[in-house]
Amino acid sequence: MHRSHLPLFTSAFLTLATVAGTARPTLQQGADAGDMLVYFGTYTSGASQGIYLSRMNRGTGELSPPVLAGESVNPSFLAMHPTRDFLYAVNEIDKFEGKATGSVSAFAIDRTTGLLTALNRQPSAGTGPAHIEADPSGRHVLVANYGGGSVAVLPLGDDGSLKPPSSVIQHVGSSVNPQRQKSPHAHAITLDPSGRFAYVPDLGIDKVMIYGFDRDRGGLAAAKHPFAPLKPGAGPRHIAIHPSGRFAYVINELHCTISVYERNETDGALDERQTITTLPPGQALQAGYSTAEIEVHPSGRFVYGSNRGHDSIAVFAIDQQQGGMLTPVEVEPTQGRTPRSFGIDPSGTFLLAANQRSDSVVVFRIDPATGALTPTGTAIEVPSPVSVKFLARE
Repeated sequence: MHRSHLPLFTSAFLTLATVAGTARPTLQQGADAGDMLVYFGTYTSGASQGIYLSRMNRGTGELSPPVLAGESVNPSFLAMHPTRDFLYAVNEIDKFEGKATGSVSAFAIDRTTGLLTALNRQPSAGTGPAHIEADPSGRHVLVANYGGGSVAVLPLGDDGSLKPPSSVIQHVGSSVNPQRQKSPHAHAITLDPSGRFAYVPDLGIDKVMIYGFDRDRGGLAAAKHPFAPLKPGAGPRHIAIHPSGRFAYVINELHCTISVYERNETDGALDERQTITTLPPGQALQAGYSTAEIEVHPSGRFVYGSNRGHDSIAVFAIDQQQGGMLTPVEVEPTQGRTPRSFGIDPSGTFLLAANQRSDSVVVFRIDPATGALTPTGTAIEVPSPVSVKFLARE
């Protein structure tokens, strides 16, 4: 259930700013500029009005009460431009400008206050866009359309604004689950560290599609090995690439598993090494259980995956000498319902779990030796949180 209002803002963190003629709370400009800004993408079917912003103390993980950074409709997933001057959001909708498509929104970031100024919107070239990534050159964003089963590249102007799609690829096929896999559902698009290959887990066809990415012309084309298959019914959702580029980890929504791959850095091919459950030992897959987000720790030593229904984060240690294979560390409750996503801060010190159905973001400290999670005691109320992005203020 969505709450009808956000928590009261305290003067220790907030002041008033006037943006586009509307007074709204913002983070205190003079408050510890070295702290980290954190943006939260949300669903706006309830109390949310768009993208929210908080300030995180880098030492303690404490979060200030959230404020509305920029209005937007269903800005579920966010991507930061490499210059940190612009933020992009998919608008997870099925109609835009009278056509059957979602949209993508561009915002300029005020580096002092963290507030967002809308630049423009463009069609995503498919319904229900669910994921977005900015390429390392800062010249494009790449979008996965879950509803439409397609992927698209949108070029960027020098001012950070979006241009119409320069490349669109429609997936085809189906798989064995009659409720979820009657058609393609591109659920994410993730670039490797070099920016040469794009990986697209498609839940509807049980494949990770592999594309070469041409950043000069903003184009996608099938790679030499155009896909990696998953077990029928697995439902691949998101993929995380190891910082070394040598391994890839795919979280499978329908089976509550993670598939581990060695990655050929020359041609982008994926070679499966392991599939492992995200649930605790002895815990059977139940109706209402599904996975969502996956991230590799910045150190390259650990992998984290979220379980919805079970409402937990699964933690694994990576064996880099054995093809990146995983060993379970723990499964930690998220202290909320439906952790649709989470974020690990760039230092690798804290994990922020976004509990969509309890309207909460909960902070955990990461043990640098084991990867295990410990609640810090900090939790804030954010309406229908989906994704988490960090921005250093200095």
